[in-house]
Amino acid sequence: MIMTNKKWAVKRITVNLAAQEAEKLEKYCQQTGRPATDVIRELIRSLPITDDNKEINS
Repeated sequence: MIMTNKKWAVKRITVNLAAQEAEKLEKYCQQTGRPATDVIRELIRSLPITDDNKEINS
């Protein structure tokens, strides 16, 4: 059986969270049994992307 090594960290990002935000993320992760990195990746993937170069909040 051939094992492939997945390269996860293409880019490392540090995010500063307010205490309430960090607590909410921690509680969600405890409730779902998922690591914070997976939750954050899923949230990023769900962000809407427009096809043009206009700002979303213009």
